[in-house]
Amino acid sequence: MKIDAFRLSLSREAPPPSLDPLVEALWWAGKALGTGAKTSEWNRAHDGLQNIETPAGCWMHAHLHRQEGDLANARYWYKRAEREPSDVPLEAEWQEIAGVLLQRDAD
Repeated sequence: MKIDAFRLSLSREAPPPSLDPLVEALWWAGKALGTGAKTSEWNRAHDGLQNIETPAGCWMHAHLHRQEGDLANARYWYKRAEREPSDVPLEAEWQEIAGVLLQRDAD
């Protein structure tokens, strides 16, 4: 799926069918960007990541804890993802993660 179509899908009530669990968590995280941390969208994204311990899953986990404002927890997940903690706006980091994950799914 192209990033523009993925972004447009955020206006729907539910993610597109048949998404990889990590991309589905990304979708819920994108919905949470507009509503804030600890919303049902944020919780769905976080719940979806609980068993995904890949570097990309850890990066997403770090991003979610940044959304939440728990920077100590975010730093822990960035370290697990083998990434430096991000200081770009949350939307920019989400866009970066989306670009990587959606390209990975397209390959």
